Amino acid sequence: MRRSGGQLLTLFSWLAAAFLALVCAGLVIFLVARGWGGLGAGFLFGDGPVWSALAGRRPVFDGIWPSVVGTLQLVAGASLLALPVGILTGIHLSEHPQRPPGRVLRLAVDVLAGVPSIIMGLFGFGMILVLRHTFFKQANTGLLPAMICLALLVLPYLARTTENALQALPESLRLAGPSLGLTTGQSLRRILLPAARPGILSGVLLAVGRVAEDTAVILMTGAVANSGLPGSLTGKFQALPFDIYYLAAEHRGPEDLVRAFATALLLLGLTTALLVAARLILRGMDRREGWNR
Repeated sequence: MRRSGGQLLTLFSWLAAAFLALVCAGLVIFLVARGWGGLGAGFLFGDGPVWSALAGRRPVFDGIWPSVVGTLQLVAGASLLALPVGILTGIHLSEHPQRPPGRVLRLAVDVLAGVPSIIMGLFGFGMILVLRHTFFKQANTGLLPAMICLALLVLPYLARTTENALQALPESLRLAGPSLGLTTGQSLRRILLPAARPGILSGVLLAVGRVAEDTAVILMTGAVANSGLPGSLTGKFQALPFDIYYLAAEHRGPEDLVRAFATALLLLGLTTALLVAARLILRGMDRREGWNR
């Protein structure tokens, strides 16, 4: 009876995995079929010189290069803000779960994880209004507020995955550091964190994907159409998710809709490239450490 139950569970797991793979394949095929025609020569840079657009000497208003740059800046900025705080929060939750600050911090992480992205966008917009009407009259929507709100949005993923990765380590590994005379900090830095790195990286990948695709937050905090390359952290910006939303909602002809599908295909490819790059970095770090040992 137990054997048949285990076989049935294995069958269901394989069916679920196959269904997920089919859905992903169907999505990619749909985007390729609808958007491939929009990936022409002027899709990224328009009709002007490519090198001038890359160098920022020529504004690009008929291509989506500013949106690509804005998306990469959002991913980089939000990741730099969220990674240290999220990972350190996860370490604290794992190593001090029963202390009162840990319980309060866990509640805060759980509440933050349940906040919808549109609410986070409204929070950022509200904070800008508060700053504008108090002591910072020049406060306005822009790239930096969007980075901060996106960092707050993905921070719970980083904290939870870091905590789970550390808690999943075997007890023998946790005892290895004290048995060698290492302090708690040394044990974390030299033994526990390297062993938990694949699990922590999964949270990083999830955070990067969420930052790259979120539309509601940037819609409320500074993303606009046809703004060009962002001039500063406080300036308006373009981003691929907002372009998809704008083109799909405001398209005036079939060519605009094809352009929206092509932009979605590019965003999917960009996100996949970021995830693959993170995996390659992790594999290189593992090989280097293995060579050193």
